[in-house]
Amino acid sequence: MAGNARIDGTRLWDSLMAMAEIGATPKGGVRRITLTDLDRQGRDRFRGWCEAAGLSISIDTMGNMFARREGRDPAAPPVMMGSHLDSQPSGGKYDGALGVLAGLEVMRTLNDIGHVTERPLVLVNWTDEEGTRFGHSLMGSGVWAGVYPEADAGRWTDVEGTSVQTALAAIGYGGPQKAEPFPADAYFELHIEQGPILERENKAIGVVTGAQAQVWYDAVIEGRDSHAGTTPPSLRRDALVGAARIIERVHAMMQARGEDGRGTVGFLEVVPNSRNVVPGLVRFSVEFRHPDDAELDRLDHEFEPAAFEIARSLGLKLQLDRLFKFKAQPFDPACVGLVEAAAQRLGLSWRRIVSGAGHDAVYVARRVPTAMIFTPCRDGLSHNEEEHIEPDQAAAGGQVLFEAVLARADRKA
Repeated sequence: MAGNARIDGTRLWDSLMAMAEIGATPKGGVRRITLTDLDRQGRDRFRGWCEAAGLSISIDTMGNMFARREGRDPAAPPVMMGSHLDSQPSGGKYDGALGVLAGLEVMRTLNDIGHVTERPLVLVNWTDEEGTRFGHSLMGSGVWAGVYPEADAGRWTDVEGTSVQTALAAIGYGGPQKAEPFPADAYFELHIEQGPILERENKAIGVVTGAQAQVWYDAVIEGRDSHAGTTPPSLRRDALVGAARIIERVHAMMQARGEDGRGTVGFLEVVPNSRNVVPGLVRFSVEFRHPDDAELDRLDHEFEPAAFEIARSLGLKLQLDRLFKFKAQPFDPACVGLVEAAAQRLGLSWRRIVSGAGHDAVYVARRVPTAMIFTPCRDGLSHNEEEHIEPDQAAAGGQVLFEAVLARADRKA
């Protein structure tokens, strides 16, 4: 019976719309920045739904939420699934939330049909996947997987000086469970593609084989504040001009790699940010991504000396801190195979795909056999209030998740 069961697509969609009420923006998106009161409200709603479904909730010291449904063998390593509920400052309804709420729908459907899996199931809401507030994406999963030391992560601060530790305490989601990996059998994550490939090729499902390599930097370029009307060109030390030239170099380096290249400056803070002052300080982010580790290494090695040369030529001081660098992460072939088999069994069009975005699954995969499922999104648009998917796309992704998780969880321990 379980093998023929279907999730309730309407219930999944209704849950997505109810979650989207929290932090709703005028343009139809959401703003649920991590560890804010709106994030707390989203967590509270998710927790209430999980408890109503009979799931037991535990929370670790990084605020990661784990909702557990027991299996026939409670001692067996569980099958995990999940994603995140935090958003970008002008985010969409589906980025992250689809994976969390589709996982909840898996649990609800198993309750509906009265099926107990051989292995326990654990649904996770990871803390601060987006990295928009504290500058480190995949924070909760990164600490859990041992990528970031928890003591360091707790001290990270936002632009107002609030630490992660303080923010967790403020919303009441710093739990007692240590943020560290526990034995798990597998991890599955459903997510919107956040790119145009599936829609362009008219595919219903992306079978994700891995994620591309990334390197992120924080940059601070320092010149000297001076009067815009009285300071001649020869005496200017304009930090914003230096930042602009570095940004242009990032763009040129990306373009030189063709359609596989990625280079982005998404954060910029100008000080003192006054129209009649030559800017003396600029803080900005830089990131590069590429599916090939060797090519990312070349980007990394090329960028740093080029950036310092630009600063030197303008009489500016540059500080460049690499936040992290990780290699392309392949996913587990057996778990990927279960996703592919589910799409085939359901008669859904599919293709194998490499994730261009970072996801919690990238760090979880270092500890647990992992796979991801992608659904298309309109125009490939994400990290935008106009991000959009259709109800049938959410249901198709949720059904593939159900099939893959069930196949893995019903293996004898």
